[in-house]
Amino acid sequence: MISIRQRKGVKTTEVSEDYAAQEANVKLGNKLPSGYTIRRLWKLLSFTVGGTIALCIGLLTSVYLATLHENDLWFSNIKEVEREISFRTECGLYYSYYKQMLQAPTLMQGFHGLIYDNKTESMRTINLLQRMNIYQEVFLSILYRVLPIQKYLEPVYFYIYTLFGLQAIYVTALYTTSWLLSGTWLSGLLAAFWYVTNRIDTTRVEFTIPLRENWALPFFAIQIAAITYFLRPNLQPLSERLTLLAIFISTFLFSLTWQFNQFMMLMQALVLFTLDSLDMLPAVKATWLYGIQVTGLLLVCILQFFNSMILGSLLISFNLSVLIARKLQKNLKTGNFLNRLGKLLLHLFAVLCLTLFLNNIIKKILDLKSDEHIFKFLKAKFGFGATRDFDANLYLCEEAFGLLPFNTFGRLSDTLLFYAYIFVLSITVMAALAVAFHNLSDSTSQQPPGQMGKCTILLKPETAYNLIHTILFGFLALSTMRMKYLWTSHMCVFASFGLCSPEIWELLLRSIRLYNPKRICIMRYSVPILILLYLCYKFWPGMMDELSELREFYDPDTVELMNWINSNTPRKAVFAGSMQLLAGVKLCTGRTLTNHPHYEDNSLRERTKAVYQIYAKRSPEDVHALLRSFGADYVILEDSICYERRHQRGCRLRDLLDIANGHMMDGPGENDPDLKLAGHPRFCEEIKRNLPSYTAYFTRVFQNKTFHVYKLSRNK
Repeated sequence: MISIRQRKGVKTTEVSEDYAAQEANVKLGNKLPSGYTIRRLWKLLSFTVGGTIALCIGLLTSVYLATLHENDLWFSNIKEVEREISFRTECGLYYSYYKQMLQAPTLMQGFHGLIYDNKTESMRTINLLQRMNIYQEVFLSILYRVLPIQKYLEPVYFYIYTLFGLQAIYVTALYTTSWLLSGTWLSGLLAAFWYVTNRIDTTRVEFTIPLRENWALPFFAIQIAAITYFLRPNLQPLSERLTLLAIFISTFLFSLTWQFNQFMMLMQALVLFTLDSLDMLPAVKATWLYGIQVTGLLLVCILQFFNSMILGSLLISFNLSVLIARKLQKNLKTGNFLNRLGKLLLHLFAVLCLTLFLNNIIKKILDLKSDEHIFKFLKAKFGFGATRDFDANLYLCEEAFGLLPFNTFGRLSDTLLFYAYIFVLSITVMAALAVAFHNLSDSTSQQPPGQMGKCTILLKPETAYNLIHTILFGFLALSTMRMKYLWTSHMCVFASFGLCSPEIWELLLRSIRLYNPKRICIMRYSVPILILLYLCYKFWPGMMDELSELREFYDPDTVELMNWINSNTPRKAVFAGSMQLLAGVKLCTGRTLTNHPHYEDNSLRERTKAVYQIYAKRSPEDVHALLRSFGADYVILEDSICYERRHQRGCRLRDLLDIANGHMMDGPGENDPDLKLAGHPRFCEEIKRNLPSYTAYFTRVFQNKTFHVYKLSRNK
C-alpha cells in the first residue's frame, strides 16, 4: 500500500549547501569522463598486455624445458624400457603407480590394487594412498582412460606433458606475484627471465619429472600469489572471499602432492607468526591463513586414510598453539617498548612450549615414528652431537642435504640476480626493522581488526610477508641444498619486484636526498629494461646452442638387467637390492620388492638397513637369513655401491653400515676407538669368489659390467 507523507522543511542553508555540492559534483562529473576513461582504458590495456605476456612466457618456458628433456634423452626415439629407466630412483616408483592404474582391467580394480598393495613391500599389504602422495598419478590415469586421446598420445607423454604444463602455471604464478608486489607487469617479465636464465638453480624438472616437488611447487607459487593479493588492505568482500578460496585450493593441492608439505607450511606459519607479533599484518587475516593451513592438511589427512604423520606434524601443533596463546594473552600489543618486547618474548616462549607439548602428546597417542629420522638428521646436522644412526647418516652424507655450494652464488651473480636480490633485500630489511621498532614503541598501536597503522606507509603487509618468506626460505636453502628451489624461484620474484617498485626507489632516493617523482619513474622502468636487454644479449645465444645440442639416453647395463628379469624370472619373484634400483625394477618389470625409496616409514627404514647388509661385513648365513625373512628370491648387487668412490671415506654406504654395525671402516684413516674388526669379509666382495660357504646359499644367475644377480636357496 502506497502512503504519502508530508515533506520535511528544508532550511535555506541546507538547500544552498546541497545545491552547491550538487553543482560541484556536476562540474566534477563533466570533467571526470575524459581523464578517468583514459586511465581506465590504459589500466585495461596494461592488464591485457601483461596477462598475455604472462601466459606466453609460461608456455614458452614449458616448451623450452620439454625440448631440453627430449634433446637430452632423445625420448621420442628410445625404447619403452629406456624411457622408464630414465625415471631414476623414487621418480620411477611414483610413475609405476600411474602405469599400474592404466594396466588395471577396471578403475575399481586399480583402486583396490593401490589400497591393498602387496608388491611394493614383500610379505606386507600396505595402503599406497595412505603412505604415499600419489593421488596425482591416480587422477592422471583416470583422465587418460576417460579422454579420447589413446590413439593420439602415449601414456608416458600424457604424464610428462602434464608436468611440463604445470611449469607454465608455475612461471605464470611467479610472474603474477612480482606484478602484484610492484604494480607493473614488467617486474613479472623480469622474474620469468631470471627463472629461465637461472634454470640450473631454479628447477630440475627436465631430469626428475615425476618428483613430488615438481607437482607441488606450482601450487605453492599460486598460493603465495593469492596470499600476496589477500594481504592487500581494503579488499572488497567478494574479492576477499574468492582469494581465500584460491588460497585454500592451492594449499590443499600443495599438501596433497608432496609429503614434505608440512615442513614448508611450517616455515610459512612462522612468517605469519612473526608479522602478526610485530603488528605488520592484520591479526584477523593471519588467523584466516592459520585456519586454512590446518583445514587443508586435515582434509589431506582424511584422503590419505588418516595418515598419522600428518596428524603428528609440527604445523598443526604450532598453529593450534599460536591461536591458544593469543587467546590467553589478549593484551599482547599494548604498553611501551620494553613492556611489549617482554610480552612478545613471553608469547614466543609460550607458543614454543605449547607446540612441543601438543606435538609430543599427539605422537605418543598415535605411537608415531614415521618422521623421527628427519629430526635425528636435523639434530646431527646442526651440531647437537654426532650420530651413528644409519638413516640420519644416509641423509647427512648426501650432497643434496648438505650446505648450499658457494658456486651457486657465482651462477646467480652472472645473471645479476644475486646482486639485485641483495640490493632489494637490504632496503626492505631496513624498512622492516624501522616499522617493527615503530610498532613496538607505539603504545597506542592497538589497531581495529583488519586495519593497519603507519607501518603500511613504509612497508605494505604483502611486501612484509614476502620479505620474511624469502629470508626464512633462504636460511633453509643455505642449510640444505635440496631446498634451494624454494628460495631461488622466490628470489627471482623478490629481486624483480624491488627493482620495479616505486616504494623501494623512494626509500633509496629519500635516504640519499635525491627524491623526485620523475626519478622514481625513470629508475623503476629503466633498470629492469636494461637488465632484460643484458640477459637477452648474454644468454640468448647459449640457450639456442643448448636447444640445438642433441644427446641420447645410454644405459645398456640397466636395460640388459631389466630385460633379463622380464624374460627369466617368475612374475611373483621377490627382489632385494638398493632402494634406487628396486624402484626401476618395480616400474620396468612389475616384480615384488623388499624395499623402496619412499623412506617415510619406520618399519621400511629398518627393513632397508637389514637388506643393505649385502654391502656390510656379514656372514653368508646372516645375509641369507635376513633376505629370506623378507621373502626375497633374488638379490641384485651393484659394483657402483660395493666399490663406491663417489663419496669420501666415512660417507660411503659400506662405511655407514660398518659404523652402524660397530665395525671398523676400510682403507687408510682413523676409526673411533670403540669400533672393532669385523669377523667376516665384506659380503658383496666375497660372494664373487664363489666359495662353497657362499654358493650353498646364493647362485649367480646373471651378471654384466654393473650388476650381479644371485638367486637365494630355499632349503637353508
